[in-house]
Amino acid sequence: MKRFLLLSVFFTLVFSTIAEAQPFKFAHISDTHIGASTTASEDLERTVKDINAQEDIAFVIHSGDVTEFGSDAELQEAKNILSKLNKPWYIVPGNHDTKWSESGCNSFRTIFGADRFLFDHAGVRFIGCSSGPNMRMAPGLVPREDLVWLDSIITATPANQAIIFVNHYPLDAGLANWDQVIEILKKKNTQVALCGHGHRNKHLDAEGIPNVMGRSNLRAKDPVGGYNLVRMVFDTLYYAERRPLKTVANDGIQVMEPQGETLPDWNKVYLYKHPYAAQNKEMAEHPSYAVNAQFPGVKTIWKFQDKSDVGAGIVANATQAFYANSAGQLVAIDLKTGQKQWSYTTQGKIFATPALSKEQVVVASTDGSIYCLLLKTGKLLWKVKTGKSIVASPLIEGEVIYLGSSEGKFRALNLKDGKTLWSFNGVVGFVESTPCTDAEQVYFGDWGTFFYALDKKTGRFIWRWSNGQSSRLYSPAACFPVVTEGKVFIAAPDRYVTALDALTGKEIWRSNYAKGRESLGISEDGGVIYIKAMQDSLVAFNTNLQKSWSLNLGFGYEIGPTPTVERDGLIYLAMDKGLIYAVDEKKHQLVWAHKLSNALVNTVFPIGNGQVLTTTMDGWVARLEYKE
Repeated sequence: MKRFLLLSVFFTLVFSTIAEAQPFKFAHISDTHIGASTTASEDLERTVKDINAQEDIAFVIHSGDVTEFGSDAELQEAKNILSKLNKPWYIVPGNHDTKWSESGCNSFRTIFGADRFLFDHAGVRFIGCSSGPNMRMAPGLVPREDLVWLDSIITATPANQAIIFVNHYPLDAGLANWDQVIEILKKKNTQVALCGHGHRNKHLDAEGIPNVMGRSNLRAKDPVGGYNLVRMVFDTLYYAERRPLKTVANDGIQVMEPQGETLPDWNKVYLYKHPYAAQNKEMAEHPSYAVNAQFPGVKTIWKFQDKSDVGAGIVANATQAFYANSAGQLVAIDLKTGQKQWSYTTQGKIFATPALSKEQVVVASTDGSIYCLLLKTGKLLWKVKTGKSIVASPLIEGEVIYLGSSEGKFRALNLKDGKTLWSFNGVVGFVESTPCTDAEQVYFGDWGTFFYALDKKTGRFIWRWSNGQSSRLYSPAACFPVVTEGKVFIAAPDRYVTALDALTGKEIWRSNYAKGRESLGISEDGGVIYIKAMQDSLVAFNTNLQKSWSLNLGFGYEIGPTPTVERDGLIYLAMDKGLIYAVDEKKHQLVWAHKLSNALVNTVFPIGNGQVLTTTMDGWVARLEYKE
């Protein structure tokens, strides 16, 4: 009874505000996936035309996955179609717009003007922001700068003003920092969170916040696509699916008539002042860090959280460590203390792991430039501007830098002055990862479905291999390839590990036994290939392509592309939910595990004596030590 009275009071408070507003209607579009098929653009064109014909629609919201691959061409095509709308429209990116972005997540903002929005309509505040993941395969992650922005907007919103939040992901464990987003939204009068991602209409519950998923605009197996019409009528939000063309039977044949069809309401959300303070105690579910108590031998020497996301790995020499962030900064820190020594700011986000020589550090930025700086001071030695954003990581070998790009080129540069030694201009898709080399050749993959071998000295094309997949999403591009005993090993999103003859590119072996995605590694002696499976296990193969052993670590579903590394008899696995595992190479047993965050671990960089450096996508930078 007491709970009922409490709800009644809260309902009355908010109803008096919402009931004064005039009823209104808006359109909710999601998951248009421009570029996915020849019909995706046609589906969106139909939707835009249908919306334009309805004068009572006040505005349009697009909740992400605007494109299939996040390419500049796809984004521009989507913009061209959406610009035909005759009413205001607001848009946020989805994972397909940011994970496979050749521009390093810059073009969405350039083409659409923003990747978040804020506006009021009829007294209701609408807030939308990005969801990630940015450039790395992982669960979604609202970027740190968006979290800070969201918190500032929520804080400034009047206590009784109704809020509708928009994000591509549902507010659940599919979004790595869902708990932080929910905590912010519950500070004020959040009525509902709208999303896409699941391609279907569904009512969800986000720890007490109504969470409404809208269908994909794609027709899929139906003759016509669709979207949702949302009506706010006083104290209720109504959802109804809308088909831009009506399907009718004519002499037993299904035909489409030009007028649209609104289906019956499939969902309604009652608007009232939610008692979040009471609900929080009963419903809050946050990521568990209980694993850390199981391994007390793991100690944190130092750690800190950067103000921006970190989408790349960390590297070190004897005294310094270096990492880069999405604010475009290359940061040098004292290896012993973790204190910042210097930083250098570029003009774009950085998703490249820095590369070190004896005296220099090299990094590439999405501003399209390659930078070389002095290790000790951060003084810029040289800068080379290319024609497009770079998200790939450089490799330094001797006095040569090897690096891919997003402009169809792979380069070798002189470390001393940045001058081009050679350039191979036949790359089909953009390059994301770090190349590998042997005595004669350099190897890398692209997001155009190909894997390449070039002559190290001249850049001469040697061979090119493809896994035969028609979709770019299965390209062998995100893994860190390894080469040993005349074989190149790669892993791709098609869940196959492939061994290629290093000289000819001929396929020697191809297996999906381990069902790994894009993560593999090699032992210190070069004799064992480690594959992180997508479910629970580490699987080891010898270079004769025979399974050596496997270990079930029980980590569950895993999609992170982070390479597996070995040092001093320990195999380190980095996970997409902030965990690091250390496995004994000889005993094939878990030695320790530690959870640093709930976001992707970018890399583990062992520095000896049981110590590692690491970074996470949500900005944590740490030095850990294990002692028995």
